[in-house]
Amino acid sequence: MTSPQTATGTFTQAQLGTITLIGWSGEHPDGGPDAAFLLVYSLGDGSDGPAVGEAAMRIALERSGLSVGAGPVYGTETPGLPVKLLVQAGQAVLTLPHFTAQYPARAEWLTAAEQRGEVNIMFATRPWPQGAPGRPMSEELLRSFAGNPEVIVTSAHCVLPVRSLG
Repeated sequence: MTSPQTATGTFTQAQLGTITLIGWSGEHPDGGPDAAFLLVYSLGDGSDGPAVGEAAMRIALERSGLSVGAGPVYGTETPGLPVKLLVQAGQAVLTLPHFTAQYPARAEWLTAAEQRGEVNIMFATRPWPQGAPGRPMSEELLRSFAGNPEVIVTSAHCVLPVRSLG
Protein backbone atom coordinates (compact mmCIF):
# COMPACT_ATOMS: atom_id res chain seq x y z
CA MET A 1 0.00 0.00 0.00
CA THR A 2 1.22 3.50 -0.83
CA SER A 3 1.54 6.06 1.94
CA PRO A 4 -0.13 9.38 1.11
CA GLN A 5 2.89 11.32 2.33
CA THR A 6 6.46 10.22 1.88
CA ALA A 7 8.97 10.48 4.68
CA THR A 8 10.87 13.18 2.80
CA GLY A 9 7.77 15.30 2.22
CA THR A 10 8.11 15.31 -1.54
CA PHE A 11 5.34 15.54 -4.09
CA THR A 12 4.90 16.08 -7.79
CA GLN A 13 2.79 18.71 -9.52
CA ALA A 14 0.68 15.91 -11.03
CA GLN A 15 -0.26 14.68 -7.55
CA LEU A 16 -1.96 18.00 -6.74
CA GLY A 17 -4.50 17.53 -9.52
CA THR A 18 -6.63 20.37 -10.86
CA ILE A 19 -6.43 23.42 -8.60
CA THR A 20 -9.60 25.51 -8.64
CA LEU A 21 -10.65 28.83 -7.12
CA ILE A 22 -14.13 29.99 -6.23
CA GLY A 23 -14.92 33.37 -4.77
CA TRP A 24 -17.73 35.17 -3.03
CA SER A 25 -18.24 38.35 -1.05
CA GLY A 26 -20.21 39.08 2.07
CA GLU A 27 -20.43 40.89 5.36
CA HIS A 28 -17.28 41.26 7.40
CA PRO A 29 -17.58 40.70 11.17
CA ASP A 30 -16.04 44.12 11.93
CA GLY A 31 -18.59 45.93 9.77
CA GLY A 32 -17.63 48.32 7.03
CA PRO A 33 -17.47 47.25 3.41
CA ASP A 34 -18.11 43.65 2.38
CA ALA A 35 -15.16 41.27 2.40
CA ALA A 36 -13.94 39.22 -0.56
CA PHE A 37 -13.27 35.52 -0.03
CA LEU A 38 -11.48 32.88 -2.12
CA LEU A 39 -11.58 29.14 -1.63
CA VAL A 40 -8.67 27.23 -3.16
CA TYR A 41 -9.02 23.47 -3.56
CA SER A 42 -8.07 20.47 -5.68
CA LEU A 43 -10.63 18.41 -7.53
CA GLY A 44 -8.88 15.29 -6.21
CA ASP A 45 -8.00 14.17 -9.73
CA GLY A 46 -4.23 13.99 -9.17
CA SER A 47 -2.11 11.23 -10.63
CA ASP A 48 -2.03 9.13 -7.45
CA GLY A 49 -5.57 9.70 -6.17
CA PRO A 50 -7.27 12.02 -3.68
CA ALA A 51 -5.43 10.89 -0.51
CA VAL A 52 -2.01 11.50 -2.05
CA GLY A 53 -3.31 14.78 -3.50
CA GLU A 54 -4.41 15.91 -0.04
CA ALA A 55 -0.95 15.19 1.37
CA ALA A 56 0.68 16.96 -1.60
CA MET A 57 -1.49 20.05 -1.04
CA ARG A 58 -0.51 20.11 2.64
CA ILE A 59 3.19 19.96 1.73
CA ALA A 60 2.81 22.67 -0.96
CA LEU A 61 1.06 25.00 1.50
CA GLU A 62 3.55 24.45 4.31
CA ARG A 63 6.46 25.06 1.93
CA SER A 64 4.74 28.33 0.99
CA GLY A 65 4.71 29.52 4.59
CA LEU A 66 1.06 28.64 5.29
CA SER A 67 0.29 26.43 8.29
CA VAL A 68 -2.54 23.95 7.95
CA GLY A 69 -4.94 24.07 10.88
CA ALA A 70 -3.56 27.34 12.27
CA GLY A 71 -4.86 30.88 12.36
CA PRO A 72 -4.61 33.10 9.31
CA VAL A 73 -1.31 34.36 7.96
CA TYR A 74 -1.47 38.07 7.08
CA GLY A 75 0.47 38.96 3.96
CA THR A 76 1.05 42.52 5.14
CA GLU A 77 2.65 41.22 8.36
CA THR A 78 4.70 38.42 6.81
CA PRO A 79 7.63 39.77 4.77
CA GLY A 80 8.81 37.38 2.08
CA LEU A 81 5.59 35.35 2.02
CA PRO A 82 5.70 33.69 -1.43
CA VAL A 83 1.91 33.80 -1.79
CA LYS A 84 0.66 36.65 -4.01
CA LEU A 85 -2.68 37.85 -5.31
CA LEU A 86 -2.98 40.00 -8.42
CA VAL A 87 -6.36 41.45 -9.37
CA GLN A 88 -6.45 42.83 -12.90
CA ALA A 89 -8.99 43.03 -15.74
CA GLY A 90 -11.69 41.14 -13.87
CA GLN A 91 -9.38 38.26 -12.91
CA ALA A 92 -7.84 37.28 -9.60
CA VAL A 93 -4.56 35.43 -10.09
CA LEU A 94 -3.18 33.58 -7.07
CA THR A 95 0.47 32.57 -7.22
CA LEU A 96 2.32 30.20 -4.90
CA PRO A 97 5.71 28.57 -5.51
CA HIS A 98 4.05 25.29 -6.56
CA PHE A 99 1.01 26.48 -8.50
CA THR A 100 -0.84 29.41 -10.03
CA ALA A 101 -4.62 29.59 -10.36
CA GLN A 102 -7.07 32.14 -11.74
CA TYR A 103 -10.56 33.19 -10.75
CA PRO A 104 -12.76 35.12 -13.21
CA ALA A 105 -14.17 37.46 -10.58
CA ARG A 106 -17.72 38.78 -10.46
CA ALA A 107 -18.33 42.53 -10.13
CA GLU A 108 -19.40 42.39 -6.47
CA TRP A 109 -16.28 40.36 -5.56
CA LEU A 110 -14.03 42.88 -7.33
CA THR A 111 -15.76 45.77 -5.52
CA ALA A 112 -15.36 44.10 -2.12
CA ALA A 113 -11.68 43.28 -2.78
CA GLU A 114 -10.95 46.82 -3.95
CA GLN A 115 -12.82 48.58 -1.14
CA ARG A 116 -11.29 46.48 1.61
CA GLY A 117 -7.88 46.18 -0.06
CA GLU A 118 -7.53 42.54 0.94
CA VAL A 119 -8.92 39.08 0.27
CA ASN A 120 -9.54 36.29 2.80
CA ILE A 121 -8.32 32.99 1.40
CA MET A 122 -8.91 29.43 2.57
CA PHE A 123 -6.69 26.74 1.06
CA ALA A 124 -8.47 23.42 1.51
CA THR A 125 -6.27 20.35 1.68
CA ARG A 126 -9.36 18.17 1.24
CA PRO A 127 -10.26 17.56 -2.37
CA TRP A 128 -13.67 18.71 -3.57
CA PRO A 129 -14.66 17.02 -6.84
CA GLN A 130 -18.21 18.42 -6.55
CA GLY A 131 -16.72 21.91 -7.03
CA ALA A 132 -15.60 21.25 -10.60
CA PRO A 133 -15.80 24.25 -12.94
CA GLY A 134 -18.87 24.19 -15.15
CA ARG A 135 -20.98 22.29 -12.62
CA PRO A 136 -23.93 24.11 -11.05
CA MET A 137 -22.84 25.76 -7.79
CA SER A 138 -25.45 26.74 -5.25
CA GLU A 139 -24.76 28.77 -2.14
CA GLU A 140 -25.80 25.73 -0.07
CA LEU A 141 -23.30 23.45 -1.82
CA LEU A 142 -20.49 25.96 -1.33
CA ARG A 143 -21.45 26.49 2.32
CA SER A 144 -21.59 22.73 2.95
CA PHE A 145 -17.95 22.40 1.89
CA ALA A 146 -16.35 25.72 2.93
CA GLY A 147 -18.27 25.82 6.23
CA ASN A 148 -17.62 22.18 7.16
CA PRO A 149 -15.61 22.21 10.44
CA GLU A 150 -13.49 19.28 9.24
CA VAL A 151 -12.58 21.18 6.06
CA ILE A 152 -11.87 24.39 8.00
CA VAL A 153 -9.43 22.77 10.47
CA THR A 154 -7.57 20.92 7.69
CA SER A 155 -7.11 24.11 5.67
CA ALA A 156 -4.57 26.92 5.65
CA HIS A 157 -5.91 30.46 5.92
CA CYS A 158 -4.42 33.78 4.88
CA VAL A 159 -5.38 37.38 4.22
CA LEU A 160 -3.58 38.88 1.24
CA PRO A 161 -3.42 42.48 0.11
CA VAL A 162 -4.90 43.17 -3.32
CA ARG A 163 -2.21 44.05 -5.84
CA SER A 164 -2.68 45.24 -9.40
CA LEU A 165 -0.42 46.15 -12.30
CA GLY A 166 -1.73 49.74 -12.44
